[in-house]
Amino acid sequence: MGRTRARILADRGLIFDNPELWAYNEYHRSTDCKEMKTMITTTLQRIQDHSPYSNGWRKLLKGLGKTKPDDEILSFAKIVEINGLVDALYYCRVEPQYAKEWRLFAIWCARQVQHLMNDQRSVSALNVAEAFANGLATADELQAAHEIAWDAPYNVAWTATHPNVFTAMRETAREAKWIAASQTMGETQTQEFLRIVS
Repeated sequence: MGRTRARILADRGLIFDNPELWAYNEYHRSTDCKEMKTMITTTLQRIQDHSPYSNGWRKLLKGLGKTKPDDEILSFAKIVEINGLVDALYYCRVEPQYAKEWRLFAIWCARQVQHLMNDQRSVSALNVAEAFANGLATADELQAAHEIAWDAPYNVAWTATHPNVFTAMRETAREAKWIAASQTMGETQTQEFLRIVS
């Protein structure tokens, strides 16, 4: 990657730790979630319209006591209960209007292993991804951060900055759990996801 993109990010204050960005996100994390009481939901029909993989689809139908899709409201919490977090993350792609929440979940997962990141490029990439989710960075800046993170160890920052939010969310959760090498991380991820969707 050329210096131009890195320079753009540095000029915007996104390459290095940005205390104002952290303050912005901590404020919004504590206030938005309290104010936003809407449960994030989908329907079986919407899931089917996005070609679910067969094993998870059959398991979900069976768990709901159904044989075919319908337009009844289905909470993501119920999907987690029946199929687990991995399937719920896969099904998030059917609700792209929640891209901000999905991206912030990916960043949250990466931040759980941030203490293992020895390369400032990784932390900077997460800062850019978080700024992007909050409307404070452009898609070009996100792409530049994604490319910068590729060269840094611990590709969890690279996955969190992936331009496709659904890939970012699924892969970052998987990578963070693998890096932490902990069952507890999976449980913690599930609790955080449920907090977001409930």
